[in-house]
Amino acid sequence: MCGISGWICFSSDISKFQDVITKMTDTLSHRGPDEEGYYITRYALLGHKRLTIIDPEGGKQPMIKFHKQSKFIIVYNGELYNAQELRGKLEGLGHHFNSYSDTEIVLTSYIQWKEECVRYLNGIFAFAVFNESANELFVARDHLGVKPLFFSLKNDNFIFSSEIKALLKHPLISTKVNKEGIFELIGLCPARSPFSAIFKDIIELPPAHYIIYTRDKYEIKEYWQLKPEKFNKKVDETIERVKSLVTDAVTRQLVSDFEICCFLSGGLDSTIITAISANQLRKEGKRLKSFSIDYKDNARYYQFNQYQPTLDSTYAKIASKSIGTDHIVVEIDNELLYNALLHATVANDLPGMADIDSSLLLFTNEVRKYAKVALSGECADEIFGGYPWYWREDYKNFETFPWSPSLEFRKNLLSKKYSKSELEEYVNSRYKESVGKVNYLDSDSQEEVRHRILYYLNVKWFMVTLLNRKDRMSMANSLEVRVPFADYRIVEFLYNVPWRIKYLENMEKGLLRRSFEGIIPDEIKNRKKSPYPKTYNPEYLKKTKKKVLEIIKNNSPIFEIIDKTYLENITEKEFFPLDKPWFGQLMTLPQFFGYIIQLDFWAKTYNVDFE
Repeated sequence: MCGISGWICFSSDISKFQDVITKMTDTLSHRGPDEEGYYITRYALLGHKRLTIIDPEGGKQPMIKFHKQSKFIIVYNGELYNAQELRGKLEGLGHHFNSYSDTEIVLTSYIQWKEECVRYLNGIFAFAVFNESANELFVARDHLGVKPLFFSLKNDNFIFSSEIKALLKHPLISTKVNKEGIFELIGLCPARSPFSAIFKDIIELPPAHYIIYTRDKYEIKEYWQLKPEKFNKKVDETIERVKSLVTDAVTRQLVSDFEICCFLSGGLDSTIITAISANQLRKEGKRLKSFSIDYKDNARYYQFNQYQPTLDSTYAKIASKSIGTDHIVVEIDNELLYNALLHATVANDLPGMADIDSSLLLFTNEVRKYAKVALSGECADEIFGGYPWYWREDYKNFETFPWSPSLEFRKNLLSKKYSKSELEEYVNSRYKESVGKVNYLDSDSQEEVRHRILYYLNVKWFMVTLLNRKDRMSMANSLEVRVPFADYRIVEFLYNVPWRIKYLENMEKGLLRRSFEGIIPDEIKNRKKSPYPKTYNPEYLKKTKKKVLEIIKNNSPIFEIIDKTYLENITEKEFFPLDKPWFGQLMTLPQFFGYIIQLDFWAKTYNVDFE
């Protein structure tokens, strides 16, 4: 994986501003500590930081290729999982290669098919190709948003990068946050609307979108959508198809010139990926390392509830022993977890999922000591129906984002400077816009339409939030994390699988459980979903609450957008004033306090200007 940045301006000579692209690219050193490279010309400045995974010599960037008197330059962040098939196809069309790197295959694909190249790519990617001869820039992001890309349009300047922090190094880009950004922070975060990057001057390119930018044209287009089709497969056929798709996705993602490992929580999803990986590597005479996370004294303080029915540590050991991995448990101290809230904010460039973020940051820091590449089980819940909002009646029919049902709580949190009704209207409009984009069949029942809506919302919103978290926290530690369930072929197929099949045996992810029966231990196959990871130590709550009280006392800049009195009232209550988590399944009172701490730190550190 890598970090990319660029500045395109067709109206003036920007080659003399090399120091700007250098500063931007230097902020991405964590994404690519192995090498750096630049391309400087009159209208384009491109920067690249490289984490070397495949073809150390042949994959250097920016990469230049000539074709029919035209000159093409690419900066690319990603991995291609159909590289060999695509290379063969391009060679058959008369193209020649100087390396075996993914980068050259992506660049050659663009040379051959222009913007249609994205339809041939199976992988995770964010890249930009500059056609110097035609003065045209092409920028694209992968189907599901595994790899990030942000950009800004300022007058005649198109500026882009892998992370927000790099864009903020450009002198044209401010730290202003307007009312729309404030409503995102209070009404929707840690999720964000498609295109929103909170900052007024910055846009996030949504998954499955590309941009064409020339002197006269700026075009942005969605190149992939979920398409409804009549489903005619029987249950047994569906089980076999799922098994085949998932196994193929995992196997394709085991390609690396460096050691590869797996995250193994002891849950269904990570156990399936670990089992497939271990079996494949065993054929090559290799033994797989697996990693899980635990918190100091967690077993001592754990209490059963409907959102976290079981602890993970026991099941991770069962899975590792059954599969045959060298398993390493990373134990995190709650003091470190609390302190890492700030580092996680910088990694994300925004307030995020509090200790859900900082735990991953600490975890990946330890994993990176053993490997450069890891496979993880994210995205299975979104596409196989693992969340309670798919199957619990009190969740699935909410006329809002089901992982964030407490809009009244968020409205009360908003500063009196802003209209609560406007906030409600903003959130509702984002929800209705998304629902309006859902494609379904005229023959779908009301229940089938609702499940398509939930599926779409999860793929386009909740899954992107978790993928953003995974990318920023892991790449902050120069660790590439691959997510096999985020293979667009699996996502396409499951969009049309009826809920009755996904919910086999009246169990969440029943279809996935049946598909890998006999391959994973029965204890894991039959285990109820338990969100992962979370600390139960009351010391963490005490620490976060104490810090929030300090923030209230010191009159933080966040009180421009947050109602100070309402926040103070929350700190005085013994229990959180909600019967459900305020976001997702894990974010209750300690995580809410963590979010406030991150928001305060972010506003001060990034010198945020709330308009």
